[in-house]
Amino acid sequence: MLQLLSDLLRWLTSPAQWQGPGGIGVRLLEHLEYSLLATLAGAVLALPVGLLIGHTRRFAFLAINLAGFGRALPTVGLVTLVFLAGGLSMWPVYVALVALAVPVIVTNTYAGMTAVDPDVTDAARGVGMTGGQVLFRIELPLALPLVMTGLRLAMIQVVSTATIAAYVSFGGLGRYIFDGLAQRDLVQVLGGALLVALLAVLLDLAMAGLQRSLFRNRPADAR
Repeated sequence: MLQLLSDLLRWLTSPAQWQGPGGIGVRLLEHLEYSLLATLAGAVLALPVGLLIGHTRRFAFLAINLAGFGRALPTVGLVTLVFLAGGLSMWPVYVALVALAVPVIVTNTYAGMTAVDPDVTDAARGVGMTGGQVLFRIELPLALPLVMTGLRLAMIQVVSTATIAAYVSFGGLGRYIFDGLAQRDLVQVLGGALLVALLAVLLDLAMAGLQRSLFRNRPADAR
């Protein structure tokens, strides 16, 4: 075990491992690009749906079913299916990652909207606010903490799953895992897995810091 840890540390700190097109720095940027683009695309698709369902209180079954769909989604199978339909490109990976992000964001956005006190929205309508004003001035600001939590959870899942880019011969940190498995190189597999975990933790900490800064001046009962 000590020898394995020593080899892993040597692999991570070797200057040669950080150089060239297959170096850790390049693979890290590739993985980050896949993850951020997929999470952003998922947010663009999911936020309007979650806000609409939460605001109208209609189609709640969609949010509930999406949560189950997200847990049961066979990501590798989806990548393979899109790959067979669309050919060799990054599209299968992005489709799978976006499909993974959408349910989490929809369900958390819906939960945040439904957690808003109905008396508050009724009072807003009572003073003449339109539906759109109630949504963007009252409901969304109050629901934002849970919405941010959904984005954080989606980001972590996407970062962890973006290793599948290597499954269809593209880059990212998953390259070390798949190449290490093919070469029976346990150190490379562990190194790739550790880098993915560290990236997920760092991004989560960054988003948690952003969330705290956004809500620093809010009353505790409004968070």
